Amino acid sequence: MSKTITIDGQEIPFQDGQTIMDAAIEANVYIPHLCHNPDYTPHGSCKLCTVKVNGRNCSACTFPASEGQDIINKSNDLEKDRKRITQMLFVEGNHFCPSCEKTGNCQLQAVAYHLDMHDNHFPHFFAKREMDASHPDILIDHDRCIFCNLCVRASREKDGKDVFAISGRGINKRLIVNSKSGQLKDSNIELNDCAAHICPTGAILIKRTGYQVPIGQRIYDHQHIDEVALAKEHK
Repeated sequence: MSKTITIDGQEIPFQDGQTIMDAAIEANVYIPHLCHNPDYTPHGSCKLCTVKVNGRNCSACTFPASEGQDIINKSNDLEKDRKRITQMLFVEGNHFCPSCEKTGNCQLQAVAYHLDMHDNHFPHFFAKREMDASHPDILIDHDRCIFCNLCVRASREKDGKDVFAISGRGINKRLIVNSKSGQLKDSNIELNDCAAHICPTGAILIKRTGYQVPIGQRIYDHQHIDEVALAKEHK
């Protein structure tokens, strides 16, 4: 007999070693997230996947599933917290969707739509972070980085490199490139590296490809992020 957890009243089977997020994805239950990818070690940095487990707030992507857990994923309080987190991500960087090459393919934008976010709520920081366009094929717009750590994990775990790291804390946190100059051109990243394509926002972009797919024909122009995420992550 398989072990089960309960998510919003639905019994969900799980296997030993799985997280709540793993079990939810296998059962086609969507828990909002930005920093999670089943191909990489869970990090728990975005906090969008916070759920209540027996009354306690936990990150679904890192918290182990355990027999008898009663989990709340959908509640007014959780949805409000997720919306506020998303709004803070928007104002902390410079996320102006209409002028961004990633619009329609951006997971941050899609999550905002999913959470019914209509405004930023908080005043903009108008952060001024330089752009790194030094590499012939890959560009970094630091203003759009949400510090999900996916590029860091992809470079280490998939590409066998150590191109990216996160430095600093709080408002001084930033994505850095592990090269002597600190520029992408002097790193060993290559166009086909997973780290070059994993970014959920428009922080890491492939040059000369931004508008090859017209706006209106992009992933989230036609599908909600819960449908896309579950189809992609449910293996």
